[in-house]
Amino acid sequence: MRHVSDAFVEDPLRVLRVARFAARFASLGFRVHESTLTLMRDITASGELQHLAAERIWREIELAMKTNTPSAFVEVLRDCSALEELLPEVNRLFGIPQPAKYHPEIDTGTHLLMALDVAADLGKGEADIVFAVLLHDLGKGITPSEELPSHRGHEVAGVPLVDAVCHRFKVPNAVHDLARKVCLLHLRCHRMLEVRPLTALRLLEKLDAFRQPALLPDFVAACEADYRGRKGLQDRPYPQGEHLKRVFQTASEIRARDLDLKGVSGPEVGERLRQARVEAIANLNSPGG
Repeated sequence: MRHVSDAFVEDPLRVLRVARFAARFASLGFRVHESTLTLMRDITASGELQHLAAERIWREIELAMKTNTPSAFVEVLRDCSALEELLPEVNRLFGIPQPAKYHPEIDTGTHLLMALDVAADLGKGEADIVFAVLLHDLGKGITPSEELPSHRGHEVAGVPLVDAVCHRFKVPNAVHDLARKVCLLHLRCHRMLEVRPLTALRLLEKLDAFRQPALLPDFVAACEADYRGRKGLQDRPYPQGEHLKRVFQTASEIRARDLDLKGVSGPEVGERLRQARVEAIANLNSPGG
């Protein structure tokens, strides 16, 4: 086993760089030496991390999200207390229980680490997908203790926290948008095989998929990472994602110019288009569709 040397830690930014280095080479057996962690803890305790420029912090996070093992980045930052300093919304997820029926690993922080590495594998170097997974469960960190281990409404509760993190580090708008949508809508994607055609169309509309079709594969990948990032379930299939893609393809083929809209104008045009898309989705869902 090889270790990250003390020589890598010379200024506050190096705390993040050491964590990123560990994430990049974790699969090769690299670990941060305890003496280096001690130095990193000292830097964190000094408050120097708070003086780093937001753009520099974001750049390190972005690069870490592109590694094969982004979970190691989070673990190293947590080990030296830097996660609590920079990303308290993520740090508070550790130790938060979830229903064992859905999360055999129980601990929300453990689930997050597992989901991050699944996302890295699915995303093939796409930082946006992994970052969205990093923030997807932030709402669980503020669930009232008397409601645990249930986390009803955590998707909606998490959105302001996602916004706060993204504003703090001046995250690019497109990355922020994906993270926000994954946080708010990931459970809806998980239910795709059960929902009515209108509900499926509403999910696509919430995603703004008809205007931003390139976002859909990233959204599905992040949702799949959440679904598979669970103890003993890492290899289970995610047909919900493929179904959502088929629904989108079917609905996007229905265009207003192809409809009989004689005598129709204004908002009614949009409503006719929605009705036609719902019918097409219903036919897709029917036997032989």
